[in-house]
Amino acid sequence: MITIGIEGTAHTFGIGIIEKKGKKCTILSSIKKTYFPDKGIHPREAAQHHITVAKDIYLEALKKAEIKEKDIDLVSFSMGPGLMPSLKTAAIFARTLSQKLKKPIIGVNHCVAHIEIGKILTNAKDPIVIFVSGGNSQIIGYSGGRYRIFGETLDIAVGNAIDKFARIAKLGNPGGPKLDKAAIGGNYIKMPYSVKGMDFSFSGLLTSASTKIDQNKNELKDICYSFRHNCFAMLTEVAERALSHTEKSEILVVGGVAASETFKNMLNIMCKERGAKAYAVPTEYSGDNGAMIAWQGALEHSAGREHKIEDTHVTPKWRTDQVEIEYIK
Repeated sequence: MITIGIEGTAHTFGIGIIEKKGKKCTILSSIKKTYFPDKGIHPREAAQHHITVAKDIYLEALKKAEIKEKDIDLVSFSMGPGLMPSLKTAAIFARTLSQKLKKPIIGVNHCVAHIEIGKILTNAKDPIVIFVSGGNSQIIGYSGGRYRIFGETLDIAVGNAIDKFARIAKLGNPGGPKLDKAAIGGNYIKMPYSVKGMDFSFSGLLTSASTKIDQNKNELKDICYSFRHNCFAMLTEVAERALSHTEKSEILVVGGVAASETFKNMLNIMCKERGAKAYAVPTEYSGDNGAMIAWQGALEHSAGREHKIEDTHVTPKWRTDQVEIEYIK
């Protein structure tokens, strides 16, 4: 079965095409373009960006996949969570395509799609998932028909914190790689470390690091190194506790921040000490992309799910743990 996935939850519009044969996923194409604003995402501007690039991305995805429109069996799109204007753009594109091709449509949860593309591409079986992106920071594990959240941010997501810090420090976009470069040769200086039970907080750390830049009392490389270290150490601590609590033996990191080599190295060290395995979604599919939406749609369709057009309303606050997982037996 060939599924096309339309991703449009925030600043990225992506279209992916996959083929599902049994439990195997073959990614035929994954094309995307990202809106990079100077002062944070403006929802209406992001949606306008998606409208502008959608047709070209669609045609490029078909060309790279070497298929025709008539070969598509299923249309999948990101129903939530995300920014309302962006979500609506992806939904309208998906509905139009479904009706044009007379093919079934299914709306999927963006967060769960990150998890499932990570699992299929790494062969992780039953991991504790660290989902870290611009809009989400959660420690997740599957149990009893749902992905359960064992810990999450109490304020902003780690990707958002990193991007905001990068703008304040005038490092440029995207924030993660720029921060890694700026942190080279840095030494640790004391900054807030906020773990509260199984949850964590990044706003105080961001404020502290930003204040140190404004006061110009420390070298930028030391501030960058320490800010990054505390961000990742907090996540690693909570993930380790989740491993201990659930007695699972795998860690899987997904989402845009999964591209950080520093974070992956920290998790590798922790897992080696615990006798667990650490996996990370390939960098090409760590950020938002259409292939993960296509794969999620194919998984859910295999369990008998699809939507009527009138039921494809977007859900901006659709949490990971609200999704019933019927395809895991």
